[in-house]
Amino acid sequence: MSVLSAPGFPEREVRARARTAAGSVFPDNAQYGSTLFGQESLTAGPESDAIDRARLVPPVFVPLRAEKMFDLGREPLAGDVDLTTTIGGLRSTLPVYVSAFGSTAVADGDLGVAVAGQAGAAGVPMVIGENIVPVSGYGRMADEQQSSLLRRLTEYTKMAAEDTGGVIVQQSTEDADAEVWNLVYSDPASEALLTSGRLAFELKVGQGAKPGVGGMTLIPRERGADLSAQYDILDIYAPAEAQVLRCATPGTFTEEILRQQIRLMRNNYPRCRIWVKLPPARDVGDAAAVAWAAGADAVTIDGAEAGTGWAPHGFLGHVGLPLAECLHRVAGRERDGHSLLVSGRCWEGTRVVKCLALGASAVGLGRAALVAADENTDHGLTNLLSAFELELRLLISALGKYRIADLAAEDIWFPC
Repeated sequence: MSVLSAPGFPEREVRARARTAAGSVFPDNAQYGSTLFGQESLTAGPESDAIDRARLVPPVFVPLRAEKMFDLGREPLAGDVDLTTTIGGLRSTLPVYVSAFGSTAVADGDLGVAVAGQAGAAGVPMVIGENIVPVSGYGRMADEQQSSLLRRLTEYTKMAAEDTGGVIVQQSTEDADAEVWNLVYSDPASEALLTSGRLAFELKVGQGAKPGVGGMTLIPRERGADLSAQYDILDIYAPAEAQVLRCATPGTFTEEILRQQIRLMRNNYPRCRIWVKLPPARDVGDAAAVAWAAGADAVTIDGAEAGTGWAPHGFLGHVGLPLAECLHRVAGRERDGHSLLVSGRCWEGTRVVKCLALGASAVGLGRAALVAADENTDHGLTNLLSAFELELRLLISALGKYRIADLAAEDIWFPC
C-alpha cells in the first residue's frame, strides 16, 4: 500500500496523470471508435460533496466568445483561454498553487524537494507548511543539516521562472516561538524571492481536516520528555510502542487579535505578501472579511475534505464545514481585489473550475502534488499541471469564456 494513499483519494487517477500528462484528460484512446462514453450517473456517489455533485453548464448564447472572435478575427479556440492570474499578490501561470502538505514525514524527504523544483519551473506558487523548524530545526549553519523548509525554498528558487510563482512560508503558534519568519526573512537564500516580490508569509489560524485543534505529530518516545514543556505529550499507545503523540495549541484568536497579527506582519516584513489560512469554521465568512480589511493579500481556506498528516477519526469525519459551504459563507464579502484561495480534494480540472466559478481566485493542490511526484520524481507534478492546463482551457472555453475572472455561479448547476 502506498504511503501516500488515503481513503477516498483517487490515487490511481493522479498517478495516471503523472505518467501520461494531458493524454489522461481523455478516456483510453485504444477504445476510441468502439466504446460509448459519458454513461456515468448524473450525480456522484454517496460519499461525494456538493461540489462534486454539481455540474458545469455551458450556455447556448456566448457573447464573450463573440467579443473574442472580433478581437482575434477568427473563431476562438481553447488555446486562447488566458490562464495566467495573480494569487495573493504573486503572478502565476495557472489558477492553482501547491498547498501545504499534510504528510510531513513524506514531504520532508526528496518528494518535497522534487515538488518544489517542478512548481518553481512551472511558475505556480508553493506553500511550505508549519511545524518543520520546531521539530527538525532550520539548518542555516554550516555544521547543520538543512531542514526540508530550507531545502524546498532553495530548490524552488533555483528552478523558478523569472517573473512568476513564489514561495509562501506558513507559521503557526509553535513556529512563532521558533521565529520561523525571522529566519527566512533574514536568510540570503530568500533574497532573490524578496527582491522580485515573490515571498509571502502565511499566518495559520487553522486547517481543514481538524479545525479547532493544533498540529498533531507522532514523535519518538525518547523525545517526548524533551518537548513536554512546549507541547501536550500523550502516551496513548502500548508501552512497547516507540511513539507518543505530540499535540500543539491551535492558537487563540479574536477579531482584534487577527487584525493586530496582520498589521504586525505588514510592519515587520514589508517586502512580503501577507496570507492568512482559515479553518472551515462556522464564522469563516466573518474571519475572511476581517483578514482582508486588515490588509491580507490572500485568505486561504481548507474545506473539511482537505487532508492532514494526523488527526482523530472523529475530526476527519464529523468536524468542519465542507468546501462548498465555506465558499457560500464567504461569497459577497468585500475583499477589494484580494485573493480567496481554497483547497480540499482538488486533483482534476472540473473541481477547480467549479471552485473558481463559486468565487475562488485559485485552488490548492496538496496530496495530489505529492502523489504525482511519487509516481515520477522528475516530471510527475509537471505532467499533472499539464493535464490541468488542458482541462481548464477546454472547460472554460466550453462555458464561452476566456478569462478566469469571467467565471461565475451561472456556470454551475446544483442538483436538488
